[in-house]
Amino acid sequence: MKKKVFPLIILILAAAGAYIYWQDQNKKQDDENAGTFKIYGTIDIRDASLAFTEQERIETVLVEEGMRVKKGQVLAKLRTAKLDAAIRELQARIAAQQETVAKLEAGNRSQEIDQARSEVQAARARVENVSRTAQRLQATSRSGATSIQNYDDAKAQLKVDQAQLSASQKALDLLIEGPRKEDIAAARHQLDALGASLDQLQVRLSDMTLTAPADGIIQSRILEQGELAGPSKPAFVLALCDPKWVRAYIPEPMLGKINLGMTAQIFTDSLPDQPLDGWVGFISPVAEFTPRAVATEDLRTQLVYETRVFVKDPKDILRLGTPVTVAINDNQTQARPNVPAEPAN
Repeated sequence: MKKKVFPLIILILAAAGAYIYWQDQNKKQDDENAGTFKIYGTIDIRDASLAFTEQERIETVLVEEGMRVKKGQVLAKLRTAKLDAAIRELQARIAAQQETVAKLEAGNRSQEIDQARSEVQAARARVENVSRTAQRLQATSRSGATSIQNYDDAKAQLKVDQAQLSASQKALDLLIEGPRKEDIAAARHQLDALGASLDQLQVRLSDMTLTAPADGIIQSRILEQGELAGPSKPAFVLALCDPKWVRAYIPEPMLGKINLGMTAQIFTDSLPDQPLDGWVGFISPVAEFTPRAVATEDLRTQLVYETRVFVKDPKDILRLGTPVTVAINDNQTQARPNVPAEPAN
Protein backbone atom coordinates (compact mmCIF):
# COMPACT_ATOMS: atom_id res chain seq x y z
CA MET A 1 0.00 0.00 0.00
CA LYS A 2 2.83 2.39 0.87
CA LYS A 3 4.53 1.59 -2.43
CA LYS A 4 1.42 2.76 -4.31
CA VAL A 5 0.85 5.94 -2.29
CA PHE A 6 4.40 7.28 -2.54
CA PRO A 7 4.50 7.74 -6.35
CA LEU A 8 1.06 9.35 -6.19
CA ILE A 9 2.32 11.91 -3.69
CA ILE A 10 5.30 12.68 -5.88
CA LEU A 11 3.00 13.16 -8.88
CA ILE A 12 0.73 15.52 -6.92
CA LEU A 13 3.70 17.56 -5.71
CA ALA A 14 5.09 17.81 -9.25
CA ALA A 15 1.72 18.96 -10.60
CA ALA A 16 1.42 21.54 -7.85
CA GLY A 17 4.92 22.85 -8.60
CA ALA A 18 4.14 23.12 -12.29
CA TYR A 19 0.93 25.00 -11.55
CA ILE A 20 2.72 27.42 -9.27
CA TYR A 21 5.41 28.00 -11.91
CA TRP A 22 2.74 28.57 -14.56
CA GLN A 23 0.96 31.07 -12.37
CA ASP A 24 4.24 32.87 -11.67
CA GLN A 25 5.08 33.09 -15.38
CA ASN A 26 1.62 34.36 -16.20
CA LYS A 27 1.95 36.99 -13.53
CA LYS A 28 5.30 38.10 -14.92
CA GLN A 29 3.87 38.19 -18.42
CA ASP A 30 0.92 40.23 -17.22
CA ASP A 31 3.27 42.62 -15.48
CA GLU A 32 5.33 42.98 -18.64
CA ASN A 33 2.23 43.56 -20.76
CA ALA A 34 0.69 46.04 -18.36
CA GLY A 35 0.12 49.34 -20.15
CA THR A 36 0.77 47.86 -23.61
CA PHE A 37 -1.86 47.74 -26.31
CA LYS A 38 -1.72 46.15 -29.72
CA ILE A 39 -2.93 47.17 -33.14
CA TYR A 40 -2.94 45.08 -36.27
CA GLY A 41 -2.20 46.03 -39.84
CA THR A 42 -0.21 45.28 -42.98
CA ILE A 43 3.07 46.55 -44.38
CA ASP A 44 2.82 49.30 -46.97
CA ILE A 45 5.59 50.69 -49.18
CA ARG A 46 5.94 53.25 -51.94
CA ASP A 47 6.70 52.46 -55.55
CA ALA A 48 7.87 54.64 -58.43
CA SER A 49 7.08 54.38 -62.12
CA LEU A 50 10.31 55.11 -63.99
CA ALA A 51 10.16 56.48 -67.53
CA PHE A 52 12.62 58.08 -69.96
CA THR A 53 12.24 61.81 -70.59
CA GLU A 54 13.38 61.32 -74.22
CA GLN A 55 11.48 59.48 -76.93
CA GLU A 56 13.71 56.92 -78.61
CA ARG A 57 14.06 53.15 -78.99
CA ILE A 58 15.60 51.19 -76.13
CA GLU A 59 19.12 50.00 -76.88
CA THR A 60 19.68 47.81 -73.83
CA VAL A 61 17.95 46.73 -70.59
CA LEU A 62 20.29 45.89 -67.72
CA VAL A 63 18.01 44.65 -64.91
CA GLU A 64 15.43 41.92 -64.37
CA GLU A 65 12.32 41.76 -62.24
CA GLY A 66 13.10 41.06 -58.60
CA MET A 67 16.61 42.50 -58.78
CA ARG A 68 17.75 44.74 -55.95
CA VAL A 69 19.24 48.00 -57.23
CA LYS A 70 21.12 50.86 -55.62
CA LYS A 71 20.55 54.56 -56.06
CA GLY A 72 22.19 55.76 -59.29
CA GLN A 73 22.48 52.28 -60.80
CA VAL A 74 21.92 52.18 -64.58
CA LEU A 75 18.72 50.36 -65.50
CA ALA A 76 18.41 50.88 -69.27
CA LYS A 77 19.77 52.98 -72.15
CA LEU A 78 18.29 54.49 -75.30
CA ARG A 79 19.88 54.77 -78.75
CA THR A 80 21.97 57.94 -79.02
CA ALA A 81 23.17 57.98 -82.66
CA LYS A 82 21.03 60.98 -83.72
CA LEU A 83 21.85 62.95 -80.61
CA ASP A 84 25.58 62.21 -80.92
CA ALA A 85 25.56 63.58 -84.49
CA ALA A 86 23.74 66.74 -83.38
CA ILE A 87 26.31 67.25 -80.61
CA ARG A 88 29.24 66.90 -83.03
CA GLU A 89 27.65 69.41 -85.42
CA LEU A 90 27.11 71.92 -82.64
CA GLN A 91 30.64 71.44 -81.34
CA ALA A 92 31.97 72.31 -84.83
CA ARG A 93 29.82 75.46 -84.93
CA ILE A 94 31.11 76.46 -81.52
CA ALA A 95 34.70 76.00 -82.64
CA ALA A 96 34.07 78.21 -85.70
CA GLN A 97 32.42 80.90 -83.58
CA GLN A 98 35.31 80.81 -81.13
CA GLU A 99 37.70 81.58 -83.98
CA THR A 100 35.46 84.46 -85.06
CA VAL A 101 35.45 85.94 -81.57
CA ALA A 102 39.23 85.54 -81.30
CA LYS A 103 39.67 87.29 -84.65
CA LEU A 104 37.49 90.22 -83.60
CA GLU A 105 39.20 90.57 -80.23
CA ALA A 106 42.69 90.45 -81.79
CA GLY A 107 41.84 93.26 -84.23
CA ASN A 108 43.32 93.73 -87.72
CA ARG A 109 46.72 92.42 -88.68
CA SER A 110 49.61 94.80 -89.14
CA GLN A 111 50.02 93.65 -92.74
CA GLU A 112 46.45 94.72 -93.54
CA ILE A 113 47.07 98.13 -91.98
CA ASP A 114 50.31 98.53 -93.95
CA GLN A 115 48.51 97.60 -97.15
CA ALA A 116 45.77 100.19 -96.49
CA ARG A 117 48.40 102.81 -95.70
CA SER A 118 50.12 102.07 -99.01
CA GLU A 119 46.82 102.48 -100.85
CA VAL A 120 46.37 105.88 -99.19
CA GLN A 121 49.83 106.94 -100.29
CA ALA A 122 49.15 105.79 -103.85
CA ALA A 123 45.84 107.67 -103.94
CA ARG A 124 47.54 110.80 -102.61
CA ALA A 125 50.21 110.54 -105.30
CA ARG A 126 47.55 110.28 -108.01
CA VAL A 127 45.79 113.34 -106.62
CA GLU A 128 49.01 115.32 -106.63
CA ASN A 129 49.83 114.25 -110.16
CA VAL A 130 46.38 115.04 -111.55
CA SER A 131 46.40 118.37 -109.67
CA ARG A 132 49.65 119.45 -111.39
CA THR A 133 48.28 118.30 -114.74
CA ALA A 134 45.14 120.34 -114.25
CA GLN A 135 47.20 123.43 -113.36
CA ARG A 136 49.26 123.09 -116.52
CA LEU A 137 46.18 122.60 -118.69
CA GLN A 138 44.60 125.65 -117.12
CA ALA A 139 47.58 127.75 -118.10
CA THR A 140 47.80 126.41 -121.65
CA SER A 141 44.07 126.65 -122.21
CA ARG A 142 44.25 130.41 -121.71
CA SER A 143 46.82 130.73 -124.49
CA GLY A 144 44.86 128.45 -126.75
CA ALA A 145 47.54 125.72 -126.82
CA THR A 146 45.20 123.29 -125.08
CA SER A 147 41.51 122.85 -125.46
CA ILE A 148 39.17 123.72 -122.66
CA GLN A 149 37.81 120.16 -122.82
CA ASN A 150 41.15 118.72 -121.79
CA TYR A 151 41.23 121.06 -118.81
CA ASP A 152 37.69 120.07 -117.77
CA ASP A 153 38.60 116.36 -118.02
CA ALA A 154 41.60 116.92 -115.78
CA LYS A 155 39.49 118.69 -113.15
CA ALA A 156 36.93 115.83 -113.20
CA GLN A 157 39.69 113.25 -112.80
CA LEU A 158 41.10 115.25 -109.91
CA LYS A 159 37.79 115.10 -108.10
CA VAL A 160 37.61 111.31 -108.66
CA ASP A 161 41.11 110.77 -107.31
CA GLN A 162 40.43 113.01 -104.31
CA ALA A 163 37.32 110.95 -103.50
CA GLN A 164 39.33 107.75 -103.77
CA LEU A 165 41.96 109.23 -101.47
CA SER A 166 39.30 110.09 -98.91
CA ALA A 167 37.83 106.58 -99.08
CA SER A 168 41.26 104.98 -98.68
CA GLN A 169 42.05 107.21 -95.70
CA LYS A 170 38.80 106.25 -93.95
CA ALA A 171 39.44 102.57 -94.63
CA LEU A 172 42.87 102.96 -93.04
CA ASP A 173 41.37 104.67 -90.00
CA LEU A 174 38.85 101.82 -89.55
CA LEU A 175 41.60 99.21 -89.74
CA ILE A 176 43.65 101.06 -87.16
CA GLU A 177 40.64 101.45 -84.84
CA GLY A 178 39.73 97.77 -85.17
CA PRO A 179 36.32 96.03 -84.90
CA ARG A 180 33.46 97.76 -83.14
CA LYS A 181 32.77 96.81 -79.54
CA GLU A 182 29.18 96.01 -80.47
CA ASP A 183 30.34 93.46 -83.07
CA ILE A 184 32.63 91.79 -80.53
CA ALA A 185 29.81 91.68 -77.96
CA ALA A 186 27.39 90.22 -80.50
CA ALA A 187 29.90 87.52 -81.46
CA ARG A 188 30.42 86.63 -77.81
CA HIS A 189 26.68 86.40 -77.18
CA GLN A 190 26.28 84.13 -80.18
CA LEU A 191 29.03 81.92 -78.79
CA ASP A 192 27.23 81.81 -75.42
CA ALA A 193 23.99 80.82 -77.15
CA LEU A 194 25.74 77.96 -78.94
CA GLY A 195 27.26 76.85 -75.63
CA ALA A 196 23.83 76.83 -73.98
CA SER A 197 22.47 74.74 -76.84
CA LEU A 198 25.32 72.27 -76.34
CA ASP A 199 24.55 72.07 -72.60
CA GLN A 200 20.94 71.28 -73.46
CA LEU A 201 22.02 68.49 -75.78
CA GLN A 202 24.36 67.13 -73.10
CA VAL A 203 21.43 67.04 -70.65
CA ARG A 204 19.33 65.22 -73.21
CA LEU A 205 22.19 62.77 -73.73
CA SER A 206 22.34 62.05 -70.00
CA ASP A 207 18.56 61.53 -70.02
CA MET A 208 19.06 58.71 -72.53
CA THR A 209 20.31 56.65 -69.57
CA LEU A 210 17.71 55.65 -66.97
CA THR A 211 19.04 55.26 -63.42
CA ALA A 212 17.46 54.22 -60.13
CA PRO A 213 16.37 57.27 -58.08
CA ALA A 214 16.71 55.33 -54.81
CA ASP A 215 17.48 51.89 -53.40
CA GLY A 216 14.77 49.40 -54.20
CA ILE A 217 13.63 46.27 -55.99
CA ILE A 218 12.52 46.07 -59.61
CA GLN A 219 8.87 45.19 -59.26
CA SER A 220 7.94 45.25 -62.96
CA ARG A 221 9.94 45.36 -66.18
CA ILE A 222 7.50 46.86 -68.67
CA LEU A 223 9.48 47.79 -71.81
CA GLU A 224 12.00 45.62 -73.65
CA GLN A 225 14.94 46.21 -75.97
CA GLY A 226 13.89 47.72 -79.31
CA GLU A 227 10.61 49.17 -78.02
CA LEU A 228 9.91 52.88 -78.34
CA ALA A 229 10.23 54.58 -74.95
CA GLY A 230 8.94 58.00 -73.97
CA PRO A 231 7.79 60.18 -71.07
CA SER A 232 4.30 58.66 -71.15
CA LYS A 233 5.54 55.04 -71.16
CA PRO A 234 6.96 53.75 -67.86
CA ALA A 235 9.83 51.34 -68.40
CA PHE A 236 10.02 49.97 -64.83
CA VAL A 237 8.16 50.00 -61.55
CA LEU A 238 10.57 50.31 -58.62
CA ALA A 239 9.49 49.23 -55.12
CA LEU A 240 11.32 51.47 -52.66
CA CYS A 241 13.06 49.86 -49.69
CA ASP A 242 12.59 52.87 -47.46
CA PRO A 243 10.38 54.09 -45.92
CA LYS A 244 8.15 51.22 -44.85
CA TRP A 245 5.19 51.57 -42.56
CA VAL A 246 2.32 49.62 -41.02
CA ARG A 247 -1.08 50.75 -42.20
CA ALA A 248 -3.45 50.08 -39.31
CA TYR A 249 -6.85 51.32 -38.13
CA ILE A 250 -7.63 52.19 -34.52
CA PRO A 251 -11.08 52.75 -32.98
CA GLU A 252 -12.02 56.05 -31.39
CA PRO A 253 -11.58 54.85 -27.75
CA MET A 254 -7.87 54.24 -28.41
CA LEU A 255 -7.13 57.78 -29.66
CA GLY A 256 -6.31 58.95 -26.17
CA LYS A 257 -3.63 56.27 -25.82
CA ILE A 258 -1.63 56.95 -28.97
CA ASN A 259 0.39 60.00 -29.98
CA LEU A 260 2.67 60.93 -32.82
CA GLY A 261 6.28 59.88 -32.26
CA MET A 262 5.49 57.09 -29.75
CA THR A 263 7.85 54.14 -30.04
CA ALA A 264 6.54 50.74 -31.05
CA GLN A 265 7.62 47.19 -31.75
CA ILE A 266 6.49 45.35 -34.86
CA PHE A 267 6.07 41.55 -34.77
CA THR A 268 5.68 39.26 -37.77
CA ASP A 269 4.35 35.71 -37.86
CA SER A 270 7.51 34.42 -39.51
CA LEU A 271 9.86 35.93 -36.89
CA PRO A 272 7.81 36.39 -33.71
CA ASP A 273 10.92 36.59 -31.50
CA GLN A 274 12.65 39.27 -33.58
CA PRO A 275 10.58 42.47 -33.29
CA LEU A 276 11.48 45.53 -35.33
CA ASP A 277 11.61 49.05 -33.96
CA GLY A 278 9.22 51.71 -35.18
CA TRP A 279 7.34 54.85 -34.29
CA VAL A 280 3.93 56.36 -34.86
CA GLY A 281 4.27 58.72 -37.80
CA PHE A 282 0.71 59.55 -38.80
CA ILE A 283 -2.75 59.55 -37.30
CA SER A 284 -5.58 60.50 -39.61
CA PRO A 285 -7.58 63.55 -38.51
CA VAL A 286 -10.67 62.16 -40.25
CA ALA A 287 -12.68 59.11 -39.22
CA GLU A 288 -13.72 56.49 -41.77
CA PHE A 289 -15.66 53.29 -41.83
CA THR A 290 -13.75 50.12 -41.03
CA PRO A 291 -12.16 48.72 -44.22
CA ARG A 292 -13.12 45.27 -45.42
CA ALA A 293 -9.62 44.08 -44.62
CA VAL A 294 -10.43 44.37 -40.91
CA ALA A 295 -12.40 41.20 -40.32
CA THR A 296 -13.07 41.51 -36.57
CA GLU A 297 -16.82 41.34 -36.12
CA ASP A 298 -17.07 43.92 -33.36
CA LEU A 299 -15.19 46.47 -35.49
CA ARG A 300 -16.97 46.08 -38.79
CA THR A 301 -19.57 48.73 -38.10
CA GLN A 302 -17.41 51.15 -36.13
CA LEU A 303 -15.60 54.30 -37.24
CA VAL A 304 -11.83 54.05 -37.14
CA TYR A 305 -8.80 56.26 -37.81
CA GLU A 306 -6.00 55.32 -40.13
CA THR A 307 -2.63 55.14 -38.41
CA ARG A 308 0.82 54.70 -39.85
CA VAL A 309 3.64 53.21 -37.81
CA PHE A 310 6.96 53.64 -39.59
CA VAL A 311 9.39 50.74 -39.35
CA LYS A 312 13.15 50.40 -39.34
CA ASP A 313 13.91 47.36 -41.48
CA PRO A 314 17.67 47.31 -42.16
CA LYS A 315 17.64 43.63 -43.21
CA ASP A 316 14.68 44.15 -45.58
CA ILE A 317 12.56 41.45 -43.96
CA LEU A 318 9.16 43.01 -44.52
CA ARG A 319 7.26 42.76 -47.78
CA LEU A 320 4.29 44.62 -49.16
CA GLY A 321 1.09 43.32 -47.56
CA THR A 322 2.80 41.39 -44.77
CA PRO A 323 0.40 41.16 -41.77
CA VAL A 324 2.03 42.38 -38.56
CA THR A 325 1.23 43.14 -34.93
CA VAL A 326 2.25 46.48 -33.45
CA ALA A 327 2.82 46.72 -29.71
CA ILE A 328 2.78 50.22 -28.20
CA ASN A 329 3.36 51.07 -24.55
CA ASP A 330 0.84 53.73 -23.55
CA ASN A 331 2.93 54.63 -20.49
CA GLN A 332 5.13 56.81 -22.68
CA THR A 333 4.75 60.32 -21.31
CA GLN A 334 5.90 62.10 -24.44
CA ALA A 335 6.66 61.52 -28.07
CA ARG A 336 9.94 59.95 -29.02
CA PRO A 337 12.63 62.67 -29.36
CA ASN A 338 14.53 63.20 -32.64
CA VAL A 339 11.94 61.18 -34.56
CA PRO A 340 9.70 63.53 -36.52
CA ALA A 341 6.23 62.42 -37.44
CA GLU A 342 5.89 61.86 -41.17
CA PRO A 343 2.81 63.00 -43.13
CA ALA A 344 0.72 60.64 -45.19
CA ASN A 345 0.86 60.90 -48.97
